[in-house]
Amino acid sequence: MNEFGRKSKNTSIADLGLGGVKAAYWNLDPAELTEDTILNGQGFLTDTGALAIDTGEFTGRSPKDKLIVKDDTTKDTIWWDGDFNNSFSPDKVEPLMNRMKAYLMDKEVYVRDCIACADPEHQLNIRVVTEFPWSNMFANNMFLRPTFEQIENFEAEWTIICAPGFMADPKIDGTRQHNFSILDFTRKTALIGGSGYTGEIKKGIFTVLNYVLPQDKGVLSMHCSANSGEDGDTAVFFGLSGTGKTTLSADPNRRLIGDDEHGWTNSGVFNFEGGCYAKCIDLTEEKEPQIWKAIKFGALLENIETYEGTSIVDFENSEKTENTRVSYPIHHIDNIAQPSMGGNPKNIFFLTADAFGVLPPVSKLTAGQAMYHFISGYTAKVAGTEAGVTEPQTTFSACFGAPFLPLHPTKYAEMLGEKMKEHNVNIWLINTGWSGGEYGVGSRIKLPYTRAMITAALSSELDNVEYKKHEVFGLMMPTSCPNVPSEILDPKNTWEDKGGYDQKANHLAESFVKNFEAFADNANEEILAAAPRTRVNA
Repeated sequence: MNEFGRKSKNTSIADLGLGGVKAAYWNLDPAELTEDTILNGQGFLTDTGALAIDTGEFTGRSPKDKLIVKDDTTKDTIWWDGDFNNSFSPDKVEPLMNRMKAYLMDKEVYVRDCIACADPEHQLNIRVVTEFPWSNMFANNMFLRPTFEQIENFEAEWTIICAPGFMADPKIDGTRQHNFSILDFTRKTALIGGSGYTGEIKKGIFTVLNYVLPQDKGVLSMHCSANSGEDGDTAVFFGLSGTGKTTLSADPNRRLIGDDEHGWTNSGVFNFEGGCYAKCIDLTEEKEPQIWKAIKFGALLENIETYEGTSIVDFENSEKTENTRVSYPIHHIDNIAQPSMGGNPKNIFFLTADAFGVLPPVSKLTAGQAMYHFISGYTAKVAGTEAGVTEPQTTFSACFGAPFLPLHPTKYAEMLGEKMKEHNVNIWLINTGWSGGEYGVGSRIKLPYTRAMITAALSSELDNVEYKKHEVFGLMMPTSCPNVPSEILDPKNTWEDKGGYDQKANHLAESFVKNFEAFADNANEEILAAAPRTRVNA
């Protein structure tokens, strides 16, 4: 067995129980990982210079197969909701891990030492062991990259073992099906098998941080993107995949802090990651120039197609999945914050893709409304983001990230509420979804209009305009906004059938109220008063 590459002075692959592997390659650079991927017949270089690979059977996350070991560490602290936090028997961990290690014997493996959290006070050292070189390249793109000096003295706190080719046997291993993503907070180990979808790696560690930081460090963990302006003003964008976090935070006039996962301390916001993971279906240079330019050598394209007989990426092609993706290190974006940190936010945006076409494209929230909508986390699941989702589906996801929240949502909501009030933050609800009718009838709100609304909010241009109240949701809608047609600011104006709009608004309001029943006992009067009205007639 041979070990190649840079590694810490006192670390060996045998320390991980993998002494029998054919070879272990440590901390290879992107060029070496790209070469191995191509030589293994697992990918190819596109005309952009980026490496393209296929993740296989799974082109999105499989939330029901994310399992958390239920033991003395977690039994009384995890939010065992049955949807996203499902338990795994502690007695099954060791046998499953041993079967995975046996599978990796006589194979080449790739090992990477990396870091989560840009704030030095809260950094988490992670060791990632992968079956495939491109999975390792994803880890290099998405986590913070240690210096040579840091690698020499690296001590991992968490270990990830990722073997897409290993298929679990539910009868033997206790999994739901052959794929799994298991977190063990006692052993501080993540096991990923049966799925090549790289997002399982990053979201596994996100779940870890969502557990550790609020409980042990008093840090609010957030599923959001963030950027900062020339004056140092920080903006935060909450939202599920496909609602625009990556797109809207990639602003050429503002420095990108990060596009997906952050923590909020007493002094400000910091990125968990060292890269970006952007959807690239229908990507164009005109619509998203920063992401477009970031797709170059060192970036990893997933599940894309090329034009026949060429290496030219066909970004419109969705034959494999709507969830085509690209990961790249954050320095592929020109205008970034270094380090990936910012001050306390002045503006927070809740992003939602409203498939009903009911919610205004921009509205300002009271403190009570902010908490209500944060706990509700309404959006539409975007096609392809999760396995089995082929059409947008409306959903409620607490704190805009329920699949990744191991603690009860009220824990995060209470922390956000305290910080919003302490720092007097402006809270905006942005609908990046439909206007003029529901999905299939109306059309998606134009990206330039959404950008203009956010720019106006950030530049205080919406501070002194006239507002009107939405008759169902009580949201305050500006009647004018620079560079946006005034008629679209009130969503009812965009519908030909005004009675049809009222019916949809009532229906959505009822869905909000029903969803919030699970949280009502923990909500104060201010939050409960922010619920939408129902049965409003035309």
